Amino acid sequence: MNSYLLFKSLHLIAVVSWMAGLLYLPRIFVYHVENKEKKEATDIFEVMEKKLFYYIMRPAMIFTWIFGLTLIYLNGIEIFSQLWMQLKIVLVILLSAYNDYLGKCLLSLKNNSNVRSAKFFRIINEIPTVMLIFIVFLVIFKPI
Repeated sequence: MNSYLLFKSLHLIAVVSWMAGLLYLPRIFVYHVENKEKKEATDIFEVMEKKLFYYIMRPAMIFTWIFGLTLIYLNGIEIFSQLWMQLKIVLVILLSAYNDYLGKCLLSLKNNSNVRSAKFFRIINEIPTVMLIFIVFLVIFKPI
């Protein structure tokens, strides 16, 4: 079996899993904030948020990085000389920072110290979509 294709497949599976979480977690935050007066509902949202973040998103992000770096190694480190790859890495670093920010939001909701509105979470929910579009176009077309 071709090791490059194996790691590319694993990388894509990890990316899809991570992106699913990045797109869904802020939506759960919207429901959480909108139902903050309902203890039973917020308890359910807290369990959903915790499981999504710690059991799906965090491992998927780590595997995305591991398999992505493996692909870079298999391609040769000189791939970093290409501007499209540099831009992709910057965007993935920003997505990783966004992931960590969502973790902080999760904790603030759990500790009842959240000051963000449901509208705020609706707006930031678009960030990973926009970044994903740029990353996909960079990888497919390698325009630069």
